[in-house]
Amino acid sequence: METVSHHGRETAYDVSDRGGEGPPICCVHGSGRSGEMWNGQRALAEAHPIVTIDLSGHGQSDDINASAGYTTLSAYADDVLAVAEATDAEILVGNSLGGAVVLQILLERPFDPEAAVLTGTGARLGVLDDLLAWLESDFERAVEFLHGPDRLFHDPDPEIRERSMERMDDCGQAVTRRDFLTCHQFDVRDRIDEIDTPTLVAYGEYDQLTPPWFHEYLADEIDDAGLAELEDAAHLAMIEQSAAFNGVVEEFLAGLDADRNRDWY
Repeated sequence: METVSHHGRETAYDVSDRGGEGPPICCVHGSGRSGEMWNGQRALAEAHPIVTIDLSGHGQSDDINASAGYTTLSAYADDVLAVAEATDAEILVGNSLGGAVVLQILLERPFDPEAAVLTGTGARLGVLDDLLAWLESDFERAVEFLHGPDRLFHDPDPEIRERSMERMDDCGQAVTRRDFLTCHQFDVRDRIDEIDTPTLVAYGEYDQLTPPWFHEYLADEIDDAGLAELEDAAHLAMIEQSAAFNGVVEEFLAGLDADRNRDWY
């Protein structure tokens, strides 16, 4: 992996480039994860270089000394912007907490990406009280709960579920809890209609963590946003149904290219 230095820390990222001429895509992971969760999106590198980032405290990136909530979210946004600058990324893709990071960038930062993809996320990301309690006092139970039916996954192969649980354990209780507390405090419902970046909203049909209506709300409030349902998937559709997820992203980006060509003529 490569790293970029910013704000006194090192943020790790990886680039998969198969010669695609489209603008690079930066993929932002969710709570308790790392950039590795986007491995299934490397297939998109035929058309666009794929950049995957480890947010601060995740994977191979340095951690931050920040309280949960806006301060942490802002630090994560700094991570993404530093990597985007280093890689010339022009398209942001965010899942769950990563979607909140992307939304904060779109609403509060001067960075103006060509497009955004929001998946398994929402304008508000309230977390169940029981889950917050388990994240503090019984991390193993929290991880088990998240990997129950129709939460992170709908019907995954056992190997996928086991590997996902291991990766959350690797991230650790402190960082994962900080992530979920940050999600719990996130709420931009009063500003979401300010976004004018071309946006695709994609969701797993069985997602109970961020249900379909979360995404329908985003698509209704963001001007001209696209909406795509991914069958046989839950919160992590990009893992469970990677080919279908990649397909809707490719279709969305191809539509933007067609629109640009029409405008040019």
